[in-house]
Formats: sequence, structure tokens, C-alpha cells
Amino acid sequence: MNKITLLIHCDDQPNIIASVTNFMAENDGNIVYIDQHVDREQNIFFMRLECEFESDTFSVEHFKEAFRNTLVDRFKLKWRIYAADRKPQMALFVSKYDHCLYDILGRYNSGELFLDIPFILSNHKDLKPIADSFNIPFYHIPVTKDTKPEAEKKQLDLLESYDIDFIVLARYMQIVSSRLIDRYPNKIINIHHSFLPAFIGAKPYHSAYKRGVKIIGATSHYITEELDAGPIIEQDVTRVSHTHSIKDLIAKGRDLEKIVLSNAIKLHADRKVMVYNNKTVIFS
Repeated sequence: MNKITLLIHCDDQPNIIASVTNFMAENDGNIVYIDQHVDREQNIFFMRLECEFESDTFSVEHFKEAFRNTLVDRFKLKWRIYAADRKPQMALFVSKYDHCLYDILGRYNSGELFLDIPFILSNHKDLKPIADSFNIPFYHIPVTKDTKPEAEKKQLDLLESYDIDFIVLARYMQIVSSRLIDRYPNKIINIHHSFLPAFIGAKPYHSAYKRGVKIIGATSHYITEELDAGPIIEQDVTRVSHTHSIKDLIAKGRDLEKIVLSNAIKLHADRKVMVYNNKTVIFS
């Protein structure tokens, strides 16, 4: 059984769904999932579809070519087709905080995340024992102001050598430059220890504490050149009160960070995220 996942977006117009589903039927496909959304303000149509093919001669590349020749020009589609059995290759970037790393690796080890982690990279050596305990290669590439260009060159070489599809910054405490962003557009996922856009900065929980907030949150988003302003994938909050200390807020925040980041990773790896104009459409 072969299975593909199709993501498309284009200007909204009649007969898109009928044409795509008819194309699947004409190619002996069985649609097992379909969802669509229309952004009325921008008149953009989005669709995600999963389809199965029983033929032993089915080829994803031949299917892509037929789809391109039949529908892409007709509807001016922006499209991606994935073979559902291919696991995305994910690189993990970390620094010294370990809570997100442990959570991701635990979910990965249990088979919850449909992906492979070829390596873990860090600008410090502190978390190497964790990588070793999960039998995942660990690369230490220090970063300073003077060595940043050289370090990023090493990072890119490593990413390309492992054929990495996307990167996760699991509390990687370095600003990623356009050099990596341009190579991996909307493929670098960050976790922000705050409910963006409020209380941004180095000490969001301290700022939140001073304001006497009643909720705190965490935000996972794609990296763009504008710091902490990329398309948001996932967010969550928890309630707090005057009885909670800063330490309590940090502990609750770290729990949220783990959940939000892992959910964002799962959504991306399962090809359920579409980005348009710095916003995301998240399919179920």
C-alpha cells in the first residue's frame, strides 16, 4: 500500500476540490482524509489530502509529474506531495536547558513522533550525556561573536551531510542568522518561553509576575529574520494566581514549553502545517 499526503493553496476558485478528487480517482487512489479552508479576506484556498494507492507499480515521482501536468497550471497551484512512509529528518539544536530535550527524546523513543533524529547539535557540551544515553550522535560547535560565521558554515555542512528536512531549537540560546533561515525557510521551529507577543525578552516570567498576570503561556513558531515574529504553530496557557511565586511560574512555564514544542514538532512532521503571509493554517 502506497500513501501520499498532498498540500495545496491557490486563489479560491470553483471546482478545485472536484478536480483534485477526480484526479485521485482516475489514478486509482482512495482518499482517506480531506480538509480545506478558505481565507475570505485574502481569497486563498487551502487543502490537505491523504490518498492510498494499492498498485505495486505506483511511483510518487510519476504521480507528481501527472499532477503537475494536469492540475497545477490550470489552477495556478502552490503544492507539495509527500510519500507518507518517508520519515522527515529532524536536527535538534540545544544549549544548556534540558527539559525540552528530554521530552522530545522520550516521545521519539516511544514512537510518538514520526521522524528520525540523526544528530543533536549544541554550542555547549553540557547535554552530551543525554544524547549519549539515547544513542544519538552529538556535535559540539561553539559559537562566539567572532566565530559565528565559521560555526554556521559547520552547521550547514552537517545539516546537508545528514539530508536534514527541518531543525528544532529546543531552547538553543543563540540567534539564528539569515544564512540558516534562507536555507530552511519555515523549517526551523523555535519554542518561546512566553505567550507571544506579550512579555517578550530575557525574563518574561519576572515581567509577568510584576504585572500580576492570571495566565502564562508558551509559543512555538517558525524562525524568521525578525526576532520572535515568525508564523505561530502552537500556543498554550495555564492559569496562575497571586499565590504563585516566580519559581512556580518558571516550573509551570517549562511544562508548557515541553508540550507546546512537542505538539508543534508533531504537526510539522505530520505535514499538517501550511504557511501563508506569516500565518499558519493547521489541519486536524
